[in-house]
Order: sequence, then structure tokens, then C-alpha cells
Amino acid sequence: MSPNFSEEVLSNLRSDLDGDVLQPGDAGWDAGRQPWNLIADQQPALVVQAASAADVAKTVSFAAANGLKVAPQGTGHGAARMPDLAGAILLKTARMGEVTVDPDARTARVGGGAQWSAVVGAAAQHGLAALHGSSGTVGVAGYTVGGGVGWLARSEGFACNHVVSLEVVTADGEIRRIFRDSEPELFWALRGGGGGQAIVTELEIELVELETAYGGALMWPIEQASEIAQAWRKWTETVPEELTSTIKLVRFPPFPELPDPIRGRALVVVTFVFRGGEEEGAELAAPLRAVAEPYLDMVSTLPAPALAEIAGDPKDPVPGRGDGFLLASLEEATIDAYVDLAGPDVDVPLIALEIRHLGGAMDRPGEDHGALDVAAGSHLVYAIGAAMSPELDGAIIGTLTAIKERMAPWRSGHNQFGFAEMESGVDGSLDPAIVDRLDAVRATYDPDHLIVGISD
Repeated sequence: MSPNFSEEVLSNLRSDLDGDVLQPGDAGWDAGRQPWNLIADQQPALVVQAASAADVAKTVSFAAANGLKVAPQGTGHGAARMPDLAGAILLKTARMGEVTVDPDARTARVGGGAQWSAVVGAAAQHGLAALHGSSGTVGVAGYTVGGGVGWLARSEGFACNHVVSLEVVTADGEIRRIFRDSEPELFWALRGGGGGQAIVTELEIELVELETAYGGALMWPIEQASEIAQAWRKWTETVPEELTSTIKLVRFPPFPELPDPIRGRALVVVTFVFRGGEEEGAELAAPLRAVAEPYLDMVSTLPAPALAEIAGDPKDPVPGRGDGFLLASLEEATIDAYVDLAGPDVDVPLIALEIRHLGGAMDRPGEDHGALDVAAGSHLVYAIGAAMSPELDGAIIGTLTAIKERMAPWRSGHNQFGFAEMESGVDGSLDPAIVDRLDAVRATYDPDHLIVGISD
């Protein structure tokens, strides 16, 4: 137990909350402090499993009175970027996962601890879809506060710019509902600024009309990496904004739960989503299929909820070590370097090296946008490996560093917050003027940095 407060004080906190309080030595301590990304060994002073915004407010007030900080966490997908939590309360918000859809307004009210899978299911009942990313297990709040790049981003833009309102708890322990015209600077900062200015306990987000889409994965043996990747590069120059795609050089692990056709195999995978019908989608995909017959063709008309699963991201916690950055351009030489880094002629400790096609609505600025206005690059590169041992983790880190160095000639001057996992802060993701404005907002609402953000 932290030396900053007595057992009596801790007992009072427990009695004040509807949720639970854990301290080192409790039976549920290890499970309570564990994030989704097992690469992070979180060692906070306490864990609070909040059940409501009131619980969050009381936890913040307790921390302020007892010399502690508060580190909010929904799922812990981004835990690798969290600072040392000694002297902090790890505030787990997973119990705050309620989702309510207003089909007439095409909005959803989402609890601060909700995962995208809950929103996807609720929205689909009304023929609507959310601007989620590649995995349904990711938390809505963290994803949105950090920007949010998903399958509909080329036609709709960043998820953060589709937030209608936020319920937050500020460092003074106050619960506030903020809108565009109510505390506009805080509202601006929490849409793409990475967080830290306040703790999000609920979001109201816009939904879009979408019942089905045409998409899925096309896979080829990794020996065809150069041919397929160059064709994909040219193809992305021709597709409409309604189509978003990625290419990955994947080494599927030999896990028994994986289907036999991909288990233990190295493949080139192009995954795409077209926001349209099958006939037009098949016509758009035809140039890729014509390059070489796919080893696996998993493309079809899909119900909107399936878009949260087609990337094949793991559904259970794993120790993932990843990193990413933005490209200013994607040229023939860029693809050559990409294949040299993770193609058939090298042995790398990665699960995947990916390039995502950006552009479209992400390139259009808006006066009503939050801290993340437009993408600072044409494509996003992201690499990840499963760090099953310290030795393997070291090898992955070395490979991630080598990828950055090799791709340096084509990198933009910024990263994409949330993917640059080996760099702390938002300095590398946003312009200096934006960072200064975010600092000013934090100085107003949390001058003592009581709330621990990923950027701390």
C-alpha cells in the first residue's frame, strides 16, 4: 500500500465507490492491473475499477488529496506508451461500457470504457455503422481521443471529428458535459489531441448509414511480395474515396487456433473495404486479382459488423511490440524498400509490416475539427511483433528501428498518434502550434498534471 495514505483512508475510498479498489497483495491485483497489451507491466499504487462518472470524480479527488496521480485506462491497447505508474492510481473504466443508439439522430452515447464491438452491434440493429478501427476489442474513448483511423476514414475522415459531445471529469473532480460551444478549447483538445486534459467518461458520436460493404482479404505467397505490392501501390492511385485498403507482409504464427491455410505461413495480404455494392466492388478489385491468382480470396459482401474483424487482429491479450510512422509519398522505390525489409528474402521477428492508404476526407481541413485536423502523410506504416520473451522483444525493437531508418527518405515530418508506440508525447504527431495550444488547455484544466496521459 502507498505510504501516502492510511488503511482508514483507503477504507473510506472503498465505501465511497460503487466500483472496486485493489491494492498490491489483493487476490485480484494482477488481473486488475493487467492491460490488453501484455508488453506493459503496470505497477500502480492502486487500481480503481470505476462503475460510473461519480466513481471517477471521487477517485480524482482522492488522488489529489493524497498526493497521487490518476491514469485512466479502458482496455490498455496503448499501454506500451504509458509512463511509470508508481505513485498513480490506475483507473480502469471497463465497467462503464453502456451504449445507447439514437437512430433518428444517427448518434450513439458510449460509456468511457466501452469497446467498439459493443457499438458496432448496437448500431447495426438500426442499419448504422461506427467509425471504428481494425479491431472490435479497442476502446472507443482512447481510439477517438487519439484521432481514429478506420475502414471508413477515406470517405468520412478521422473519428475524432465526428464527436458531438463528451462527458468528462477534470482534475478538480468536477463532472462536465462539453460541446463545441461549451468549453470549446477542452472539446477541441479531446478530439485528436491524445488525451491528458481530462478523463472521458462518456462520448456522443455520429454514426453513418451502412448495412453492408464489399471487402475482405486477398492473399498471395510472400514470394510474390514485390509484384503484388507494386501493383497495390498503382491501384491505390485509382480507387475512389469510398475504398480504403492496406497491404501487409504477414508471418502467421503456428498457433493451432489459426485456420490451416494460413497457420505458420508467410503471405502478402491486401485487405480492403468498399462502401458500395458487390458489382462495382468486384470491378474495382479486378486489377488486383488480375496480377496473380490469389492463394486465398476472402472478399465478399459483408454485414457492417464484420468490418471490425476482417483485419484478423487478435481478440485476446498479447504482448505486442509495435511502432508506426507516416509517409509523405509512396513511390516505386518505397515499395522496393518495404519488400527488402520484410519480404521473402529476410527473416524478421515480426508478425506484420503494413502500409495503410490514407487520403480522401483525411486530407480536407475543417473549421469544426478538433486538434487532429488532417493527415500529415499519404500512407501509414505500422509494424508489430509478438514479444514472447525479452530476447525476442529486443530483436523486434531492433527491427522496428531498422524499418524507420530504411524508410527515412519517404517519411513525412509527422507520425500518427496512437501508432508511434516507441515515441512518447504528441510532439512528433502534431504541429508545434497545436502542441502549444494543447499545453495551454492542460494548464487551464490540469495545471499540476494530476491526470496521467499517454503523452506524459
